[in-house]
Amino acid sequence: MNEERKSTPDETGELVPATISELGRLLAANAKGDRRPVLPIGGRTSLGFGFPADPASVEVTTSRLDRVVDYPARDMTVTVEAGCRVALIQESLKLEGQRLPVDVPLAHRATIGGAIASDAGGPRRFGYGTLRDYVIGIGCVTVDGRRFKAGGRVVKNVAGYDLCKLMVGSGGSLAVVTEVTLKLKPLPTSSAMGWACFDSGDTVGDLLGDLATSRARPVAIELLGPKAGRQLAAESRQELPAGPLLLGVAVEGNPVEVEWQAGVLDRELRAGGAADVTWVRDGDTAKLWSSLTDYQLGGESPVTIRACLKPSRTVDFVVAAIDAGVAVQAHAGNGVVYGHLPDDTIDAQTAAEVIEPLRDLAVEGGGQLVVERCELGWHNALSMWGSARADWSLMTAVKRQFDPEGLLSPGRGIEAALQQLALGGVDQ
Repeated sequence: MNEERKSTPDETGELVPATISELGRLLAANAKGDRRPVLPIGGRTSLGFGFPADPASVEVTTSRLDRVVDYPARDMTVTVEAGCRVALIQESLKLEGQRLPVDVPLAHRATIGGAIASDAGGPRRFGYGTLRDYVIGIGCVTVDGRRFKAGGRVVKNVAGYDLCKLMVGSGGSLAVVTEVTLKLKPLPTSSAMGWACFDSGDTVGDLLGDLATSRARPVAIELLGPKAGRQLAAESRQELPAGPLLLGVAVEGNPVEVEWQAGVLDRELRAGGAADVTWVRDGDTAKLWSSLTDYQLGGESPVTIRACLKPSRTVDFVVAAIDAGVAVQAHAGNGVVYGHLPDDTIDAQTAAEVIEPLRDLAVEGGGQLVVERCELGWHNALSMWGSARADWSLMTAVKRQFDPEGLLSPGRGIEAALQQLALGGVDQ
């Protein structure tokens, strides 16, 4: 593809720019003309997050901005347009023995621009970090059509690096991501996952502290409740232990180091109270990684919550959530917990009765809880972001600098949370 590509509205009426230049012209024309709200669209895997979009929004999709701009494999960097599907990027990198070591849910649909805007991640965040650690250059278009870039195409070039980080997790509310340069890692030749069940949260809590200082270097430490454990086994078609708490650890590298680390972790799991440890190796781990990553989205759950708290308080939160009937998955080494309320949660009031005690527990644990997704019409009855925090004013100021009239993704982010509180929302 090249700069001669022509845009066409798709069958849904979305604007589908064929080039970055055309995207800029479309946004500039809107800013000078109708001034309609603009909703950037990638692979549609994160549109359910937060508050619903303004129904008057014009959707601008990046699906045709799908070029690999530059791939100097020796430098272990790649520059791609924002509409490239994550799975296709990974397949291209695989040919050179490289990868982006960040788990992106529904990677076959998700675009790299959408993944950056939503700060997508998964189990490997414990060993490799998040997208903020891999974005070294970024190109964007502002709401009025101006193009800007930050960072560069080499790892040593850190000019504008903070601006790169700012765009990660911005939710399409500051600018439309159009191009990104990522640093890469070598593709491991071997992997293993160990799974063990525990009856006591106290036992798991003690063990997690030991795993954090283990001679082995796990790339993921996952803690699942019984509902999540059963679904993971079914989705991955693997025989996994069944019990009140399912703990998983994963290692990657060459075959020798993987076997050594698996041996160390096996001994530590058994010494920590696991009655049985099941190991899954190499090719059989692929489906487990995929199922673990996609599970956090929630599927058909009426409400999905996400808590971020101190890793030392994760087990207490997980146990409380399980007791409340929530299906739980925790990236236990990082203190990030996803919870899916049961299908029989019939209304927002019922959901709130489950969520608010868990939110109090998260705050007590030095963290927070947000409602990531909920049934349409429940948003105003639930406290989506909780009580106002000190950083909200800073986020609002940044939003005003980039988008003073609030045309980009209006009502989906912090401004909607503030409006909910100002109107006498459920959590003041």
